[in-house]
Amino acid sequence: MTDQLSAKDWLHQGLKTLAESGFTALKAEPLAKAMGVSRGSFYWHFADIGAFHAAILEHWREVAAEQIIANLEAASDHGNPLLPLLLRQAFGSNLALEKAVRIWATLDPLARAAVQAIDRRRLDYVEHLLRASGLSPNVARARAQILYWAFIGYALSDKPLPRARQQAVLDELLRIASR
Repeated sequence: MTDQLSAKDWLHQGLKTLAESGFTALKAEPLAKAMGVSRGSFYWHFADIGAFHAAILEHWREVAAEQIIANLEAASDHGNPLLPLLLRQAFGSNLALEKAVRIWATLDPLARAAVQAIDRRRLDYVEHLLRASGLSPNVARARAQILYWAFIGYALSDKPLPRARQQAVLDELLRIASR
């Protein structure tokens, strides 16, 4: 790589490193080494490691919530039911990054605040989808919470389900959500 990296390049590498090695690996020197550049490139874009951590958490929010929601909304133009698409995507994706951020949040107030904000955003969106499907506000809120708890439990689980079992669980979640 060249020394002409953008802040976005650093953020992408940061998310990759976070997913693979955890938040303690989010330091200028090892990141620069992994990217084949000097630390100066890091400090050109970020005042310090704290500013980088804040930017990483904001980038995670964009990648893990806003982009997903935007993609789903674009899919709605094609008449696809959004909740099944969202659940299939959420339960079918690699959740190493989700798990790494949540572990980070157990020790760091900034990460904890970011996780709480993304949880609220995701819950509100799922509740919105359920209300749009005709459920009452109270039922939609309760089902959104249940679905989200299922997702968090799955994301933090150390024992992934075999593909067929995962599909059966997902089908049951969709059945529960749509009753």
